Amino acid sequence: MRMASQRGIAAVIVAAGRGTRAGDGPPKQWRDLAGQPVLAHTIDALRTAGIERLLLVIHPDDAARAAALGEVERVAGGATRDASVRNALEALAADPPRHVLIHDGARPLPGTALIGRVRAALEAGAPAAIPALPVGDALWRGAGGRLEAPVARSGLWRAQTPQGFDFAAILAAHRAHPGGAADDAEVARAGGLDVSIVEGDEDNIKLTWPGDLARAERILGARGVDIRTGNGFDVHRFGPGDAVTLCGVAIPHGRGLQGHSDADAGMHALTDAVYGALAEGDIGRHFPPSDPAWKGAESRVFLTHALDLATRRGFALGNCDVTLICEAPRIGPHAEAMRARLAEIMGVEAGRVSVKATTSERLGFAGREEGIAAVATATLVSI
Repeated sequence: MRMASQRGIAAVIVAAGRGTRAGDGPPKQWRDLAGQPVLAHTIDALRTAGIERLLLVIHPDDAARAAALGEVERVAGGATRDASVRNALEALAADPPRHVLIHDGARPLPGTALIGRVRAALEAGAPAAIPALPVGDALWRGAGGRLEAPVARSGLWRAQTPQGFDFAAILAAHRAHPGGAADDAEVARAGGLDVSIVEGDEDNIKLTWPGDLARAERILGARGVDIRTGNGFDVHRFGPGDAVTLCGVAIPHGRGLQGHSDADAGMHALTDAVYGALAEGDIGRHFPPSDPAWKGAESRVFLTHALDLATRRGFALGNCDVTLICEAPRIGPHAEAMRARLAEIMGVEAGRVSVKATTSERLGFAGREEGIAAVATATLVSI
C-alpha cells in the first residue's frame, strides 16, 4: 500500500449503461456534445477540478470508443449500476485512495465549485457527502395521464453526483449491500454512514431524455470559451555530435545534445506546455524514458500526441511561445524555419507560433556552454 495514494482522492466515472430513455442512437455518454463525446466533457470537468486519478467504468462493447478518449484507466462494468461501482472500487482497493468521488458519466457539466464543496465536506470529516437541490415544484402522484394525489415536497432533495465518500467505508458498504440501489448514497446509508448534503448545481444535469443533450449544449454555450495555459521547461546537455536539433530543425554545431529521444529541448518544452494546459502531466508520463521504444525518437511524435489529445478534449492551439537559452549555436538565423516546422507539426498557421532565443550572460550551465535549456508557453482555446 502506497501512503501517498492514501492521502489522495480518486474519481470513479460510471459509464457502462445503455441509456435507452435517451432515444435512438449510441449510449448517451458516447453521443456528441459540442464536438466531442459527452464523456470527454465529464473527464475534463473532473480534471479541471484537480482530480488526477480517474477510473472509467465502461461496457465491454465500448472499449474502442474509450480508447479514443486518451489515457484514462478503465474497468469493465457489471449488470447493474451498483455492480459497476463495486467493480471499480475493488480495482482501486489494490492501491486505495483516502477519498473517492463516484460520478455519473452522463453528467458532463459538474462545476469546479460543486466538486470543491463535496471534497471540502470529506476533508472536514464527513464519511459521505452528496450534492443535492431542494425540490421546488409541486409534486403529484399520477397514472394514466391523470393526477391522483399530491406529495408533500418539504424535506425532499434531488440528488446529484459526484457523490463523495471515505474510500474504505464505501467499499465496505458496497461489499455488504445486496444490490439494487438507486445511487451510492443509498448504499452508504444502508451501510450505516451519515451522508451530508452540500449545495448542488442546476447546470449539473444528467442526460436522460432526448432533449437533455440540447439543454447541455445551451449550458456550454452560455459558459463561453474555455481558455487553458500551460508552461514547459526542458534541458539537455552537450555531448558528441556535429549538430543539434531544436524545434524540429537540425543546426550544424561542434557538439550534439544528449537525451533518450532526439534531445530537442525546444519541442520537449512546448510539448510539456500543451500537456500542462490539459493537466496531463509531462512527456515522461506518456512516453516513459525507461521504455526503449522511444530511444532516439523524433520529438514530433510527442508534440503530435499532445495536440491530438487537445483536439480530442475539444481544444485548439491559440498560440505558443518558445524561448531557447544558450550561448551557441546562434538561433536567430534558424528561428523562422523553426516556427514553420512547429506550425506544420501542429497544423496551425505560423502566426500562432513564436520562437526566440536568449543567452544567460555567461552564467550557469548554459553560460558555460554545457547544454541548452528551453521554456515554452502554450494557450489552448475550446472549440
